Amino acid sequence: MEEIIVSKEELIQMFENEKIVDTGHGWHIDGNEVFIIALHDVDPKFLQDVTNAKFYKITPKR
Repeated sequence: MEEIIVSKEELIQMFENEKIVDTGHGWHIDGNEVFIIALHDVDPKFLQDVTNAKFYKITPKR
């Protein structure tokens, strides 16, 4: 699996359609554990809530 960048809406759809599965021990896509990283347009020291990002990067956990 390669890393992908998705919008907040696409990420929500991936969870709703069970493309991404929360196992309680991590997130999985097609049996592969992944990281979900919020991509923000502002300086990180001003961040208050990671759920307010417009885009997210999904990368395989190695």
